[in-house]
Amino acid sequence: MSDAIELSIVMPCLDEAKTVGECVTRARAALARLAITGEVIVADNGSSDGSPGIAERAGARVVPVTARGYGAALAAGIAAARGTYVLMGDADLTYDFDAIDAFVERLRAGDDLVMGNRFKGGVAKGAMPFLHRWIGNPVLSFLGRLFYRSDVGDFHCGLRAFRRDAIARLDLRSTGMEYATEMVAKSALYRLKVSEVAATLAPDLRDRPPHLRTWRDGWRHLRFMLLYSPRWLFLYPGALLMLGGALVTLWLLPGAQRSGNVSFDVHTLVYAAIAIIVGYQAVVFALFTKTFAITEGLLPPDPRLDRLYRSITLETGLVVGSLVTLAGLVGSLYAVTLWQAQAFGPLEETALTLRVVIVSGTAIALGLETILASFFLSVLGLRRR
Repeated sequence: MSDAIELSIVMPCLDEAKTVGECVTRARAALARLAITGEVIVADNGSSDGSPGIAERAGARVVPVTARGYGAALAAGIAAARGTYVLMGDADLTYDFDAIDAFVERLRAGDDLVMGNRFKGGVAKGAMPFLHRWIGNPVLSFLGRLFYRSDVGDFHCGLRAFRRDAIARLDLRSTGMEYATEMVAKSALYRLKVSEVAATLAPDLRDRPPHLRTWRDGWRHLRFMLLYSPRWLFLYPGALLMLGGALVTLWLLPGAQRSGNVSFDVHTLVYAAIAIIVGYQAVVFALFTKTFAITEGLLPPDPRLDRLYRSITLETGLVVGSLVTLAGLVGSLYAVTLWQAQAFGPLEETALTLRVVIVSGTAIALGLETILASFFLSVLGLRRR
């Protein structure tokens, strides 16, 4: 039957009795106007206001979804869809199901995902809270484009259409509002063909508080984007910390330095060493996370990581880590000789000795971290295909 149905229109629903019937009617009318063999599915997420019955009477196929959450409802509705293509939109009359022509055209032209853009189509007065329109959506969409090298201008538009088989391959796992972000992010990571068409947003007609929670759901979207981008969460911040710490260390190694009326000495050197250690830990965490995510199917395979593993093995890591640790131990031994010259009493050349100790301790920490990281990466690599 999936071959006979071209388009499935899926609507997540939770207590939308006031609007779901009209949404289904408009969606069915659009299918008839465009002469599309299709179906309308309402994924009901536990409504207690009679929404399922209203949707059925309007001509929809209702799919009960016990797991709570926007993403859970959509995932169940999409799984139950029989169409080659799926168009999803909320059941609160905020999106115009009469104007789905552009989505269908792009799908028929070969696109895998067609996103609606409310900022291009128009946001009606009162349809989107001020924080969402001018801060939340623009900032999160900008970060999404930055993190995933995507061209999508409205990451969180709820009206979108896609090839069912293409999205199924992404193995989307979010159950909350961040499901929408995961779909766009993974589409970019897996290099699906994505396009964007204008969409409008109207004020909802619901007589209950919205399910969306500004700060909670905004944080969930941001958290998801960071977790799915080890480069921006760990690698880039860690590399900056290491670079900054190394530059300050090199600047202060010869002795105290002045910048204007401010003097920098061993106390600053301590914090520079901490920056190097923490930065290195973050870089290693980026490697851990990327390896685990690829192994578990959360991220697509990365040829660069495969090349890295071919050139950097457990043995390589152990040798490098041992050499760095040994250098730190030699430096520590030198610090002891400086102390011995003072009969193991109070040190007169405090600044020199502290410099040797700080640099040597940093080398020991980095060397041991490299050895431990090499073993852990080897464990992660046991499941890599």
